[in-house]
Amino acid sequence: MTTEKELNDCYEAALKLIEDAGQIIASRNSERKTFVSKTGDSDLLTVTDEEVENLFKTKLSEKFPNHKFIGEEEFGVGIKSPLTDAPTWIIDPVDGTMNFVHGFPHSCISIALMVNKITEIGIIYNPVLNQKFITRRGHGSFYNGQRIYVSGEKDIKKALITSGFGTSKDEQKLNIVNENFLKLSKIVHGIRCLGAGALNMAMVAMGVADANYEMGTHIWDIAAADLLIREAGGIVIDTNGGDLDLMSRRVLAAATPELANEIAKHLTQYSPLPRDD
Repeated sequence: MTTEKELNDCYEAALKLIEDAGQIIASRNSERKTFVSKTGDSDLLTVTDEEVENLFKTKLSEKFPNHKFIGEEEFGVGIKSPLTDAPTWIIDPVDGTMNFVHGFPHSCISIALMVNKITEIGIIYNPVLNQKFITRRGHGSFYNGQRIYVSGEKDIKKALITSGFGTSKDEQKLNIVNENFLKLSKIVHGIRCLGAGALNMAMVAMGVADANYEMGTHIWDIAAADLLIREAGGIVIDTNGGDLDLMSRRVLAAATPELANEIAKHLTQYSPLPRDD
């Protein structure tokens, strides 16, 4: 069992590493980056992704040798780590790598700590725009030190929602993405895409967007943001309306259950998604 003191130690260690990693990202954002493609032309990897993930894993392993890790870059080279009850860090070193490659200022570090498969700590940090979202289970959610809450919107016709195109070039996936955009754009107030899944969800937590959905996302994109939204008073479920499964690669977050359920009714589902585990 992880004690409150151990969680405090984890929290302080993560905050320190977020600052160190943020300096690396911010110092390189203004220039075009060299990259390689992982699974397709839009699924990119930079030296910074690898450096930041290695920084977290090295430093956290030194301090917490029994902790496990699930990270985007290991997954990208075919290493899958099942989620167990052990304390596990979920790391996306640069969420929004495409944005980062182009110097577009919406990319972030997303890190979460799960214990017994329950998220205890979540931090999302965009060092370029100095946006820091922090949450701990039972302690609320904060943006740059200020408590944040979801909007409370229930009416889909008044909702501003966020989403993403993802990196897949699969024709079926793209057709469903475009179909959902078209259907919802006729109903909701508007749709916004920041190009970083964690930041899209963070907008819901701080009440400036009312909902977010995406199919094809990963656990490292949503683990921290899931807790951030819940602690801000929102709800996070599967896009099909069922309970959230962090490994399923489908997420629907909203300010209220009413709004989440209404959006789910309008979504065409994309089912051939390999799980993260």
